[in-house]
Amino acid sequence: MQITINRDGENFGPYSLEEVRDLLANGTLKETDLAHTEGSENWTPVSTLPGLQSSGTPEAKSAQSKEGGPTTFPCSGCGGDLIYSPGAAKMECPYCGAEVDCPTPTGEVLEHDFESQLASLEANATTTTVSQVTCNACGAENHLEANQTSGECAFCGTPFVQQPKEANVIKPQALLPFAVTRDEGIGHFREWINGLWFAPNKLKHFARDIQKLKGLYLPHWTYDSDTTTDYMGQRGVAYYVSVSYTDSDGNRRTRQERRIRWYPASGRVWVKFDDILVPASDTLPREYVDELEPWDLPALTPYEDAFLSGFQSESYTVDLRGGFDIAKIKMEPEIEETIRWDIGGDEQRIHHKTTYYSDITFKYILLPVWISAYRFKDKTYQFLVNARTGEVQGERPWSWIKITLAVLAALAIIGTIIYFANEK
Repeated sequence: MQITINRDGENFGPYSLEEVRDLLANGTLKETDLAHTEGSENWTPVSTLPGLQSSGTPEAKSAQSKEGGPTTFPCSGCGGDLIYSPGAAKMECPYCGAEVDCPTPTGEVLEHDFESQLASLEANATTTTVSQVTCNACGAENHLEANQTSGECAFCGTPFVQQPKEANVIKPQALLPFAVTRDEGIGHFREWINGLWFAPNKLKHFARDIQKLKGLYLPHWTYDSDTTTDYMGQRGVAYYVSVSYTDSDGNRRTRQERRIRWYPASGRVWVKFDDILVPASDTLPREYVDELEPWDLPALTPYEDAFLSGFQSESYTVDLRGGFDIAKIKMEPEIEETIRWDIGGDEQRIHHKTTYYSDITFKYILLPVWISAYRFKDKTYQFLVNARTGEVQGERPWSWIKITLAVLAALAIIGTIIYFANEK
């Protein structure tokens, strides 16, 4: 393992791990100097290098995780941190290649009562302390590993070097582990690019060069709720009348016209909702995150730190109550459809409705995505890959030349049809 050292903006090395240990011992290096290892994207303090920490034993690292920050899993061979291998249910060492089985999650994925959880939060209960950095460019709340002070924002790629802040947040109850590998994610992205309509030709060639994908867990809320809705409206019953008219040749004719007779209607409907999914972050465009659905929520696994090893995650920026407000909006169409069914008739009008929510429960879960951004003609486009299904969503450029040609071709076809129709 080759290590580069940075002090006051100047790089030194690379050194071997043994050389770094000797330089620390004779005082040439300081534990606060920043270090970068081959294959790593982050600069971290020298004191946190695998194999150097006095707290490098599993017991010490486990104790450290209780004080704050995610748990790390040291390799028994070289002391490096093991990372989760998507789809393999194993953890592997990026330094020596050792593999171990991922810890088996225990327990059930439980839902929590909404109102009591809000009360608990106000009393600072049922929370965990995490280290996070707010990206100055996009506002994302990036989770950091213990002692990490630098890196790149998982959402926009902006580098940061700053001390993280600690925050009390609800601890995730469950997650969906990564199932799509990085290489598979790149393949899905290329297929998506190649399938885009009206995309510039050069974009498809560019897709061959995309390599950098970051694994990220996105925070989500799910809500269950029973709803009771009182409504007032009208039921429309269709009937037909005969209407006389004069056609273009001056002949009197009769046709049937549809009319609606309205009657007052009111009542009460009950709708039960299960697992209404709400993104708990506004960092990424909500329309793209929503389009990554469906997620295989029945496969949720009780939360284990091991699944996050080697990946980044974000804290929720939409709180529990704010998430439920969004869930209410998602419930509205089904409630309205139920009201219309209850009113009956041929057409319905809803003038007023009041909905009451009860037996509200929630889960705080993490869902896996591969995320990246690419530049095309001096503009950055962001895209996401559902790391369970391979679904791709994101921003894309348009070829206005192709669009213009398509419009002209369509107009030509329409004009031809009209011409031959008039000839007849």
